[in-house]
Amino acid sequence: MAKLVQAPPKFTPPEWHSSNKIKYHNAEDQRCRSERLIDESSRLIEEVEKTTRRSQRDVNKKIAQRIEDINFWKSELQLKLTELTTENDTLLNYKARLEKALAACEEPLSISQQCLLNREQRVSIDLVHDKVEKELLKEVEVIQGVVALLRRSHEQAVEQIRRNRSAIYYLEKDLKDKASAQSIDTFCSELHNNTTGIGFHGNVVKIESNSVTPQDWMAFSNANIEKAERERNSSVALRALIDGSLKETADDMKTQCAAVNLALTERINETKMAKDKLEKHLDKVLGEISTMEKNIIELNKAIADKKGPMMVSQSRLNERTQRPNVELCRDPVQYRLISEVNEIQTSINQLVSTLAQAEAELKGLIRNQLLLEEDIQVKSNSLYIDEVQCQRIREAISINYF
Repeated sequence: MAKLVQAPPKFTPPEWHSSNKIKYHNAEDQRCRSERLIDESSRLIEEVEKTTRRSQRDVNKKIAQRIEDINFWKSELQLKLTELTTENDTLLNYKARLEKALAACEEPLSISQQCLLNREQRVSIDLVHDKVEKELLKEVEVIQGVVALLRRSHEQAVEQIRRNRSAIYYLEKDLKDKASAQSIDTFCSELHNNTTGIGFHGNVVKIESNSVTPQDWMAFSNANIEKAERERNSSVALRALIDGSLKETADDMKTQCAAVNLALTERINETKMAKDKLEKHLDKVLGEISTMEKNIIELNKAIADKKGPMMVSQSRLNERTQRPNVELCRDPVQYRLISEVNEIQTSINQLVSTLAQAEAELKGLIRNQLLLEEDIQVKSNSLYIDEVQCQRIREAISINYF
């Protein structure tokens, strides 16, 4: 027997109409919502487009401003770099001048010391601590002081050059970084929505942890500029100091060199005058020796000449002693003969005494001759040392490094 299938429930006409109304109403609501959404979407698209364009314009403006800021600081850095580089090159020239000045001090110092050594070869009474020696010792002291001062200035110049180069390095590094940043920002400013090669990049919407604030960025470059300016000012001041030192030391050395030369000239003239006087005295002594030698010869002859008269007188007396008896009379002849013998003996004694004195004086004259000749030789040696060994080598002194 066939099984009966249960029929679905049937709705009433009111239910059918009610269902249709609900569907009409839902469709109308959905359509209205859709129209509103479409309107809102159009407005949103327009607003988003405006906002995006405005944002891009703002970003472009800020990038342009940033490029201007970079250009400004680049120009400031470049100006200081040019100034400091020029100043450092000038200071390098001053350093070379100091080195030249130090080298120029070697010969005058060597000559002064050589003059002192040469003058140690003076002998006897001429080995005196005279004005020339005092001035030479002072000259050595002056030159050594000059060398010490120039070396200190050279060390200061080397240190300042190092500091200048350090400041130049940081300026160049800052300029290089800014050039790189400017290149990047310029590239960014040229990008637009239709630029080929642009794309999406993940994990870029962030602030880098090692980034700095604009204030720190400006302060960094400003610090480099200020440091460069300080070093440039220090370098300029040091150059002025070096200029003064070079002029002062050159003047001191020239003044002392002139003082030594003047003292040496005066000493040479004084020695020449003394030598001339000694030679004149030697000529006089030699003349006196010749005269004295003749005088001694004459005295000896005079003494010899008295032998004849003495023998005559004594022979007469001897003969008259042979008179016989009363003829042995003390007559005037006898007394006169005795007086004659005494007179002749007195004359001989006087001549002998004078001869002894003359011989003593001759020995004294000869001693003086030897002393004068020795002193003349000493003066000749001193003149050779001062005039030939010292004065001539001093002509090579040239203080022209300033």
